[in-house]
Amino acid sequence: MLIGYYIVKAEPAIQVLNHQVQGVTNNAVSAKSMNRCLSIGVSVSVGLAMLRILTGLPIHWIIIPGYIIALVLSRLVPRMFVGIAFDSGGVASGPMTTTFLLPLSIGACQALGGDIMADAFGVVALVALTPLIAVQIMGMYYRYKLDRMEKTSAQGDISLDADDDILDFEEDHENDG
Repeated sequence: MLIGYYIVKAEPAIQVLNHQVQGVTNNAVSAKSMNRCLSIGVSVSVGLAMLRILTGLPIHWIIIPGYIIALVLSRLVPRMFVGIAFDSGGVASGPMTTTFLLPLSIGACQALGGDIMADAFGVVALVALTPLIAVQIMGMYYRYKLDRMEKTSAQGDISLDADDDILDFEEDHENDG
């Protein structure tokens, strides 16, 4: 899972996506937050791939519920995050990720004496799935923060300014502990 977490840092297309998201959201979603979200998503996908190798769990038991969750979340998050999420899944499964994770899963499966064709393959499909769920969860958090900020603003406690960085996820997480 650590390899999955850090491989996101090496994927050039992810870094481009992160900066584009930061620009589109007017710094409400920082590139650092987006990078962390995608790292967590890819890390989960590697964990699920290794779980499949250890248990022989069929991939459709993960993929079908995963995409159902992704489609349900797409109705709950701001529209902007739906497109970003589905693009992030494709970007996360880029050449660096595929080059490192596919041989890793094949080697792990072979070392454990599993069926390489049934258990080792599918890691790229998982890498395409989990970041889109992670980004949509971040979109739900974005909506929550926006609603909370609007509620506070309506009560007259603060004034909203277009240049405010109040939705910067990194600052929020650093202040929480």
